[in-house]
Formats: sequence, structure tokens, C-alpha cells
Amino acid sequence: MEKREVDLEVRNLRKYYPAGRRRFLKAVDDVSFTVYRGETLGIVGESGCGKTTCGKTAIGMLPKTGGEVFFQGKDVHRMTKKERFDFTGKVQMIFQDPYASLDSHQKVYQIVAEGIRIHKLASDKEQEQEMVYELLNMVGLNAEHAGRNVHEFSGGQRQRIGIARALSVNPEFLFCDEPVSALDVSLQAQIVNLLMKLQQEKHLTMLFIAHDLSVVKHISDRIGVMYLGKMVEMTDCDELYDNPLHPYTEALLAAVPIADPDLAEKRKGIVLEGDVPSPVNPPAGCRFCSRCSRRMDICLVEEPVMKEISPGHTVACHLYR
Repeated sequence: MEKREVDLEVRNLRKYYPAGRRRFLKAVDDVSFTVYRGETLGIVGESGCGKTTCGKTAIGMLPKTGGEVFFQGKDVHRMTKKERFDFTGKVQMIFQDPYASLDSHQKVYQIVAEGIRIHKLASDKEQEQEMVYELLNMVGLNAEHAGRNVHEFSGGQRQRIGIARALSVNPEFLFCDEPVSALDVSLQAQIVNLLMKLQQEKHLTMLFIAHDLSVVKHISDRIGVMYLGKMVEMTDCDELYDNPLHPYTEALLAAVPIADPDLAEKRKGIVLEGDVPSPVNPPAGCRFCSRCSRRMDICLVEEPVMKEISPGHTVACHLYR
């Protein structure tokens, strides 16, 4: 089997926030995963599970509490100023809210050209202009849009501008933080398809964060499922849908809407008990045990570790001891 090149390697990553005297909110707690070159790794989970914090800490936007992160072999959290500058040229982020992530009073040209100027990618003004126009065309806009202010655009158009800005420095890795969750359903497919097209054309690696499993299935090669700061399952996209192992993954999949009413009626519904525990005071054993209908005595006292159940399919659950 051919060995795959690794772009991002996350080992036992932890990100805690102070929450009072000797108490911490464990947003990300001992999470490990690998993103291979050229693939899209999707991370899913309900709001507040720590997936965005995990992604931001993995690319160095947030300081870590513990663990290690390596991008192409270099420690993300111990880079020199020069290494950090080079890193920002290779790794870019597409934000969740296109209204908050762009200065509404700036012109589109300024926003897209900023990265080109910082990284000195154009030899003169004429080349810079050509690059900006090419980027806008690449994301489905045109040269006429360059001279307009951002506030004149819709949410979908703003997200395209954000994608053009991210691509302006010729990155190798994109961190997409729920890039379609703020958009209408009709626009979500357009943006997801655009990202897939750009990945193929520019050979990008992507870490794609979302809470919508149907979106993640469409774009991802592999999927990791997070719950309350922990990674509970990870495998190939099709395998996750065909053979979910963790009870939480089963519940997430059961909640995905099905267009066919006959299939929807036949599908077994899963209703989770109770509420999500506090990340400040999580359960002593399995984080999911307070809501799991299949919990055992061991789930209450011993935290499960990630184990490979079949090639490439790992799960943290005592059902698979």
C-alpha cells in the first residue's frame, strides 16, 4: 500500500479555558488526527462540541494548552517569525460568517489584493490586477466586481470573495470553518461545489468543519465525529454512513433529513436522553454515557480510548472492547 504524505498531524491536542477557581472548560481534550495531502477531512458534531476551537488551535490561531501539532513536519506552535510567515502563505482559512469576516466598507480589489501584496507575489501593479481578476473569475465573480464595496454584495457573493482572498496567496491547505452554515440552502450547494472544484484544480488539502452531516458527506474523504471536546469516531465517508459504530454517530445520522417520505418513515429514529453535559464538569467515564441508551457500568467510570475496529475505522466506545 502506497504511503500517503501527511500535511497536518495533531497529537493529543488540548485547549482549556479558565472557568473559575481551579476549574477549566475543556473545549478540546486529548484529540488526535491526521490530514493527508490532497484529501478533505470533515469534522462534525453539534454546536459547542469544540470542533471549531480544535481547528483554530490546530492551525495556530489559538494557543494550545497541551499536545502537539505539525504541519508538513514543523511544529505549528513553535515556529520562528519567518516560519510563521511562510506558514500563512501555505495555510488559509475560510470563515463561517461572510458578513463578519470581511470589512464591508472596503473594496473587493483591496481585500483580494492584500495577501498578494504582503507575500510579494506580483512584480508590478499590472500583474497584481491580472491576479485579482483571475481570482474573482475563479470563484464565479468578474472584474467589474473588483471596484465595488463589499456591503453591496449578498451573503453568497461575500463568501466567494472570502474564498478568493484565501486563494490569493496560493495556499496548499484550507481550513473551512462551517463556510456554508450562514447561507441559504440554495447557496450552500453552490459554495460546496465551488470548493470541491477548486480543490481538484489547485490540489488543495482541506479541513472542513460543519454540523451538517449531509454537507460533510458531499465534500469529505474521511469524517471525524466530535462530542464534548473528544473525537469519538473517524473513518472513510462511505464507511461512516454505511456502518456507524458509536451511538452518538448513529444518533447524528438518524437526524439527517431524508427527502423520500417512505424511507424516512422506515428509518429508526433515535432520541437522545437529557442535555449535553457541561464541558467544565464532564462525566467521569465516557462523555456520552449520560445520554446513551446502550451504556454499561464501565461507561460511568472508565474513559474509552480510540481503537481501530477495522482498517481505517477507529472508535472510542466500550461496546467494542
